[in-house]
Amino acid sequence: MKSYTYDEIEIGQSASVTKTISEYDVYAYAGITGDLNPAHINAPYAEGTFFKTRIAHGMLTASFISTVLGMYLPGPGAILISNTVNFLAPVRIGDTITAVCEVVEKLDKGKIKLKSTITNQNGEVVMTGEGLVSAPKPKK
Repeated sequence: MKSYTYDEIEIGQSASVTKTISEYDVYAYAGITGDLNPAHINAPYAEGTFFKTRIAHGMLTASFISTVLGMYLPGPGAILISNTVNFLAPVRIGDTITAVCEVVEKLDKGKIKLKSTITNQNGEVVMTGEGLVSAPKPKK
């Protein structure tokens, strides 16, 4: 598994992860976090909402940004310092989402600014954001 140190990272470099959101994912997230909002776990309730069906938790969707940062860019050893998210469209059970992080700036003290975008299987942008990450230190 590759980690990129501050010196190895280039502006414009990007990485992504793709995941199909399952019913299990939504229930597991609800159980772990205690967020039992019926919009996520109660089909009859959700049918009466604006979305007409259950939707995935927004923070479940946003968590795939953490997957990209911690596993691919910068990778293992990276520490997420801050992250903003803008939810633009719902993610439904069965949607396949792709989270992409792109390096937009290298700051001082080993910090990297990245923009993030999550799209669904139709290419619709469901979330955008920006994060600040401390890149892994070089191995001695």
